[in-house]
Amino acid sequence: MALPSVHIIGLGGTISMAASGDLGVLPSLTAEELTAALPSLTRVARISASSLRMVAGSSLSLADLLAVAAEARRLFEAGADGIVVTQGTDTIEEVAFGLDLLVPGDGPVVVTGAMRNPTQPGADGPANLLAAVQVAASPEARGLGALVVFADEVHAARFVQKTHTQSIGTFRSRLAGPIGWVAEGRVRIVARPVGRRHVTLPEVPPDRPVALVTLSLGDDGRLLRAVEELGYAGLVVEALGGGHAPAPLAETLGHLATGMPVVLASRTGCGEVLRKTYGFTGSESDLLARGLIPAGALDGPKARILLWLLLMSGAGREEIARVFDSFMVSP
Repeated sequence: MALPSVHIIGLGGTISMAASGDLGVLPSLTAEELTAALPSLTRVARISASSLRMVAGSSLSLADLLAVAAEARRLFEAGADGIVVTQGTDTIEEVAFGLDLLVPGDGPVVVTGAMRNPTQPGADGPANLLAAVQVAASPEARGLGALVVFADEVHAARFVQKTHTQSIGTFRSRLAGPIGWVAEGRVRIVARPVGRRHVTLPEVPPDRPVALVTLSLGDDGRLLRAVEELGYAGLVVEALGGGHAPAPLAETLGHLATGMPVVLASRTGCGEVLRKTYGFTGSESDLLARGLIPAGALDGPKARILLWLLLMSGAGREEIARVFDSFMVSP
């Protein structure tokens, strides 16, 4: 029986870094070089590889996300069974979530990287890449959408977060836990998320920038007021606790919601935004009554990606509210 076909798309990041004199490590190793250095991949799948970018994860852009999604769709149409994306860990959770929304079909898109670069003892890139290919090649991973595979754990893109600056176990799904793992080369999937959504963009999507603002103790609202002046098309607010803002900001947020979609998330990064528990000025029920849209269980960075894609798709406020309201809910 022929092995499945898996294509590796390289974007750079720590997994690709090599020493560069006194500058430290820089993205240098192409996807082809990463693949050639790990011959055991060929026992798992028919491997092909290409490098789309060669940058740190912190330098990836929204345009890069769209380019990776377009390339993934092209590769699936050309017959690939699975796709692996290697990149810097700083933005893995956002890229994976964007790919989950933008790449339809059952073929798995698996995002991975490394916390320790190849010059360090215990570099984790090769093991992560092997596990990612094993998942991308596995029939068990079909229909799960985009995944993050790291430290032999399989995470759904909608749940996964980077939780530590240095640990090789940095990726966690605090809301739901990993949906599977890799053991002795075998892929085990024990949970299948429901309510997956796709966003279809026009051939030339409009520029619809979305701001992400985190609130804090004593926030005076200057950053919020600048959002409108700077020409943003939408805003995600990472509010306090269950979805709360300092009372003086409630009117500002309500005003902003009259001119653009304003999505209410929590800066805690885990748990569903409340809707009707508290009634004080600036509470979740007060802000929703002023026109803000609850993010549900999505954290701020993921809510920003979803709002950005919906705005580029041409969705209006009512449709945006419906999508957020039904996200991660079984149809």
